[in-house]
Order: sequence, then C-alpha cells, then structure tokens
Amino acid sequence: MLENPRSPRVRGVAKLTKRSARQETGLFLLEGPQSTREALRHRPDTLVELFATPTAFERHDDLRAAAADAGIEVVYTTEAVLDAMADTVTPQGIVAVARQAPTALKDVFAGSPRLIAICEEVRDPGNLGTIIRAADAAGADAVILTGRTVDLYNPKVVRATTGSLFHVPVAVGADLAVVAEKAAAAGIRIIAADVGGGDFLASRALLAEPTAWLFGNEARGLDDEAVAHADLSLRLPIFGAAESLNLATAASVCLYETAFAQRS
Repeated sequence: MLENPRSPRVRGVAKLTKRSARQETGLFLLEGPQSTREALRHRPDTLVELFATPTAFERHDDLRAAAADAGIEVVYTTEAVLDAMADTVTPQGIVAVARQAPTALKDVFAGSPRLIAICEEVRDPGNLGTIIRAADAAGADAVILTGRTVDLYNPKVVRATTGSLFHVPVAVGADLAVVAEKAAAAGIRIIAADVGGGDFLASRALLAEPTAWLFGNEARGLDDEAVAHADLSLRLPIFGAAESLNLATAASVCLYETAFAQRS
C-alpha cells in the first residue's frame, strides 16, 4: 500500500495536473469512479496505473472486476495519498493514469461522418468537457479541437466529459483551414454558430445533411477569419429576455437539433 504522500511515485502522478508534465509524459489524470469505469469499459488499453483506497474499491465491485479483466493491477493507497495525487478536493477514493490517445484528423474524415463539433479557441475547460459530452450524447461522429483550444487532457476537461472522452473520437491541435479543406472534400457543410449569423429556424432543413458545427471563444465568439472558413453561419434565437446562451448550452442545442434532423 502507498502511504507516503511525498513519495516520488505519488508526486509523479500529481504533476499530471500540469500541462507541461502531460506534454512531457503523454499521460493524463483520471479522477473518480465514473471516468475510470468508462476508460476500463471502452479504452482499457490506455490505462497505465490505477490507484484506490480499499474502502472506495469495496464500494465499486464493477471496477474491481473490470480492472481484473483488463489485467490492470490496483495499487491501494491511503486517503492522504489519493488527496495528494488528485486535482479535486474530493477524488472519491479512485485515481488513474492513462495514455493520451487523440484521434488523427485524417481518421475523423475517413468514415463518412455526418455530425462533427469543431471547437475554435474554446478556453473554458468546463465548457469544452460539456461540449464533448453533448456531442457524445447527440451521436456525433467526432469532435475536433483547433490548436487555440484548451488542452483536452486538462483535469477539468476530463471530469466535465464524465467519461465521454472515451466514447467519441477527438482530434487535437488541428488547423482550422485544414479542417475546412477536409470537410469540403468529404462533402460536409461547416456551419458557424455565430451571433451575427442568419436565422437558425429558417435554415433547419439544411441540418439533415452532413454537418460540422463550428464553435468559438466564450467571450469573443468567432473572429472573421474563422467565420470565413464556414459555409454559412447561424444564430440561435433568444425568445426570452436572456442576453445570451452559455457556449456549452448553445452547442448542445445545435448538436441535438442536427441529430434530430438527421434521424427524422
């Protein structure tokens, strides 16, 4: 059992909360039973280490069985060690280390995708994680992050995906101009979600066709150069008195409206 919160092994895991350590090692941190469960279920090949307090693992029999099936040894720790490793105040007694495994951009377009979310300069980790989760729930084929978007493996992003990170392909570090070229070659229309865009309701029929939604920065939206890469831009209507919609909420609406149109 790991008992020393200051041991090199514990400190090595804790460093993964920092982007520099993630870039250097190619690893990232998973916290809590849900993310770990989805990793074991869908991408056990990415798991490197699994740490848990005995009490926490007793509460999650399915995790113990899944780890055994995947041939992953569980390292038991004290509460103090788990607290030292984790980014959150309450890691729920389970922390894992996984290999980063983003999808290559060429592979995103290789399978005739019909619904994609493109994130251009999305900076808030919670928003990005929620968009990935919404894309997963809406049955999107992939999510593409441009180089100006927050790190996919930021612990806050990983937590906000609640495991969807292991369900939907995500490409990282993409150049928007290259994405636009590949989308055009694949017959996919890029629609920019933009407050200066056209009437969403008048264009809903277009959503039944292969679509890639382009979402921008929380504060500034999409700049003119980014919008120029889209085939058209649309704005969501505001029927009440709200000034605007949160980015992740707006993205969820756009993705689900498209999923409805493509399945009707």
